[in-house]
Amino acid sequence: MSEAPSGDPSADPSDEALSEVPSASAPRGLRARVAHWRAWRTRRPRAAQVLWWTVTVLSLVLVLGALVLPNRLVALQANRFTRLPGEAIIGAALLLALPRRPRAVVAAVGGVLLGALTVLNLLDMGFVEYLGRDFNLVLDWGLLDDAQSYIADSMGRATAVGAAVGLVLLIGLLFTVMALATVRISNLMARNTRAATRGTLIAATVWVTCSVVGLQNAGVPVASYRTANALANEARQVRDTLRDEAAFGKEARYDTFGATPADQLVPDLRGKDVVFTFIESYGRSAIEDPGMAPGVDQTLDTSTRALAKAGFSARSGWLTSATYGGSSWLGHSTTLSGLWVDNQQRYSTVMASDHLSLTKAFQKTGAWDTVGIMPGVQKGWPEQKFYGLDKVYNAFQMGYQGPKFSWSTMPDQYALEAFQRLEHGRTDRDKPLMSEIILTSSHQPWAPIPKMVGWDELGDGSVFEDIQKDGEKASDVIADSARSKTEYAKSIQYSVTALTQWLERYGTDDTVLVFLGDHQPISRVSGSNASRDVPVSIVAKDPKVLDKIAAWNWTDGLKPAHDAPVWKMSSFRDKFLTAYGSTPHPSEG
Repeated sequence: MSEAPSGDPSADPSDEALSEVPSASAPRGLRARVAHWRAWRTRRPRAAQVLWWTVTVLSLVLVLGALVLPNRLVALQANRFTRLPGEAIIGAALLLALPRRPRAVVAAVGGVLLGALTVLNLLDMGFVEYLGRDFNLVLDWGLLDDAQSYIADSMGRATAVGAAVGLVLLIGLLFTVMALATVRISNLMARNTRAATRGTLIAATVWVTCSVVGLQNAGVPVASYRTANALANEARQVRDTLRDEAAFGKEARYDTFGATPADQLVPDLRGKDVVFTFIESYGRSAIEDPGMAPGVDQTLDTSTRALAKAGFSARSGWLTSATYGGSSWLGHSTTLSGLWVDNQQRYSTVMASDHLSLTKAFQKTGAWDTVGIMPGVQKGWPEQKFYGLDKVYNAFQMGYQGPKFSWSTMPDQYALEAFQRLEHGRTDRDKPLMSEIILTSSHQPWAPIPKMVGWDELGDGSVFEDIQKDGEKASDVIADSARSKTEYAKSIQYSVTALTQWLERYGTDDTVLVFLGDHQPISRVSGSNASRDVPVSIVAKDPKVLDKIAAWNWTDGLKPAHDAPVWKMSSFRDKFLTAYGSTPHPSEG
């Protein structure tokens, strides 16, 4: 093959691969297309030159951009893309040293890997934005299916299917374009190896010099090895994840109260109806963020006064959640298991174990009937066994005939009224009741949000039809940070109001309510530097119930003070069991 000067469009019929097809053996159709392309370049030399330079520049931008692309949205700034990637220099040297065919293969594979790295960087951006952590290569693929289900529930199945198909096509296109870009660059270097070698050596010298002197542009080092760091971090994360599986399995087998006899579990709550309630996304930001706190704090103060008028007192503190922005089940399991369950692997390990959950402790005594109210569950739920629930009511078993409110299958007020009708209000029970309730109206995208109606007007839920139709549209709120914050705060006010009004209306001298948030809302609402803290409150009429936790130094009322105690969420189970008279008897599996 004869060489032509690099940069001459007439020597590059779009790709070296085409120019090297032997005319005698090439398929007739391909030869015709190559001939047509060459004829077009001859007829339109200026247009061909513009196209050649455009494709070349785009190829360089794609490859270099992929090598320096950060994995944080906040880092998407111009100075991040003015760096000199050391991996590009090493890659250029490697390609120059290879024969033609191996060079093409290595270039194509390198392009696909760059495409894969770009996808991982984008996943990291999304996961940090929504869950406050990086994407985990080992554990998080299943969450993508959950994300599709969330989109289907929030914006319709057609939107979810369209988004999934579009995403697959975009990823396929990214891989293809990135591979073509790297092959094109390698072909250009091969056409003038002397100039390419000289350029590579100069770039290497500049990179080493910038690295040694620590040259920076707006605080960012010019000499970059972002891709190498990213690959090392991914490898480290995979290694740590695999190690954690074995270590956590051993941790889960040890249980401070695992061998405690039934008669020594929560003796100080015998005869009480105990209700554990999680409010979706109820985080510290709802109470302390200046943009959301005024309305939420007013609701908490109003509810505290209303409960006091009904004879109830409350104490409140903070728990640091094991999750952020989503994956509510991790917060539930951490609270009730006493273990730090911060990823799906740990969750699966715990759910398959005999570790004593706080709710199962009540079942183990034989002194309580145990029930779960789960409006967010729409399929089989094997976790029922771990949580020790005799009976679980899912989204289809509470008689609701009204509209969905985006992801939430029913308003919290209806779920609580159904709980009262089906279980808490029963007069034929010979045991007190222990309940776990998951309230979902404050689940993102916080549009539309239900409104309180008269408790006697709830019926089968049809009363919510007009409220749902008149509410905000999820598509209008989900990408707007200011509106998301406003609607999120309203949803928390609604959920707290529904729960406290239920307690005012139906609570008895023997009712003990424990309620808390499962995690903070996503960073678009809570802010990029928000803590993982969530409020937790215990409410009761019997003063002895709250006397048992006096040593906790929690704040009076439903709103924890800024300096109220902060505990890890995983410590709550043992503190609660101990406060109410349980005797530790460790088991080691």
